[in-house]
Amino acid sequence: MENEPPRGGAAQDDDRRSFNLSVWALGHRSLIWYFMLVFVIAGLVSYYSLGRAEDPDFTIKTMVIQATWPGATVEDTMTQVSERIEKKLEEIDALDYVKSINAPGRTTLYVFLKDTTPGKSVQGYWVRIRNIIQDIKSELPSGVQGPFFNDDFGDVFGNIYAFTSDGLSQRQLRDHVEDVRSKILTLRDAGKVVLVGAQNEVIYLEFSTRQVAALGITQKMVTDALQGQNAITRRASLRPRANGSAFGSRVLSPPRTA
Repeated sequence: MENEPPRGGAAQDDDRRSFNLSVWALGHRSLIWYFMLVFVIAGLVSYYSLGRAEDPDFTIKTMVIQATWPGATVEDTMTQVSERIEKKLEEIDALDYVKSINAPGRTTLYVFLKDTTPGKSVQGYWVRIRNIIQDIKSELPSGVQGPFFNDDFGDVFGNIYAFTSDGLSQRQLRDHVEDVRSKILTLRDAGKVVLVGAQNEVIYLEFSTRQVAALGITQKMVTDALQGQNAITRRASLRPRANGSAFGSRVLSPPRTA
């Protein structure tokens, strides 16, 4: 019988040719230690640069522009207000697109910036949009109110406090809350404090129309009398004399205040 070649010879040759990572690492210890040191430093840097704020800031790249035109139709509002604003917004290089919603006498435009816009540059673009829209405000039809801008979508409120009054008037309560607000703003990490639900001071004037008519007083007379309470008049004026050599002064009646 002829002798057969050993069956395990080919397998042993394949094992010798295969790459052994452990053997290679033991043979290149300096390079392995270098990579380990780089990975450790990169991990520490990444760990300490992670955001750890309890209430992190969110940069929302959207602004809302609103304008009203009482009595105008949808078509007039769209062609004479919305389209003019949209054309002016095309000057913004970071503009992605504008979405407008028109109603009779009212328009709302949503301005979206590109996703690639850096967060630190967003506020600068909002200021620029305000400026360029103010430039065309005189070109808008007479009677248009606005435009009004809103870009405070990224505000994060960490704490909400409610104040109630026991024996205090609404004015006294508001004065106390305003004092608390001023003290909170002195804190280092306090960014914004907003009052919600504050009651505005209003004076309601009620009178009997029959008695007023009997006295010969009209509603316009009452309105004019109230508006004249806070009218401010000049106390004195300064003007040059006829010969131009000196100035002469004239004292007028003192201002009338409420």
